[in-house]
Amino acid sequence: MSQSHVTQLAVPVNERDHVDDVADATVTLVEYGDYECPYCEEAHRAVKELRETMGDRVRFVFRHFPLTQLHPHAQRAAEAAEAAAEQGKFWEMHDMLFEHPSEITETDLQDFAADLDLDRTQFNDELAMHTHRNRVRDDLVSGAQSGVVGTPTFFINGERYDEQWDVTPLRAALEDAM
Repeated sequence: MSQSHVTQLAVPVNERDHVDDVADATVTLVEYGDYECPYCEEAHRAVKELRETMGDRVRFVFRHFPLTQLHPHAQRAAEAAEAAAEQGKFWEMHDMLFEHPSEITETDLQDFAADLDLDRTQFNDELAMHTHRNRVRDDLVSGAQSGVVGTPTFFINGERYDEQWDVTPLRAALEDAM
C-alpha cells in the first residue's frame, strides 16, 4: 500500500506535541502545516475561529511539515517556533508566523521574538545552532509515515480529514466526530 493511501495518524499525539490547553476534549484535531504555505495561512484562520468557538470540546495539535523545496523559509520558521516554545511561547509565535505575509524574513523572526519578549540571546543561539532541527524533522517523518504529502493536512481523532478546511465543513466534521 503506497503512503498516499495511509489515512491513519502513524504517531499518536504525545507529550512532545504542541497541544493547546484543552486536556479533556472529546475530539483531537492534528494539523501538519508549513508556516510559509498560503493554504496553511487560510487554514490557520479557520482553525483559530474553531478554537475560539468550539472551546474545550476540541484539542488542537500542530506538527511541522515544512515543504522546503517550495518554501525556502519554512524550516527556519518552524525552528523559530520551537525556539519560542523553549520559552513557553509556542502558540504566540505560531500565530504570528501565520498572521503575517508568507515570506518570513530574518527581520520578521527578530521582530516576532522582540514582540513576544523572548530572551533574544537564547532564541538567536538556538536558531544559529539549529537546536530544534531534529524536532522539526521528527514531525516531518511522522507526517510522511501518516501519508502527508502536502499542507495543510488534518487528522480528526487519528483519521485523515480530506475535505475542505474552511470553517463550516471543518466544524461539521469535528461535530460529527463528537
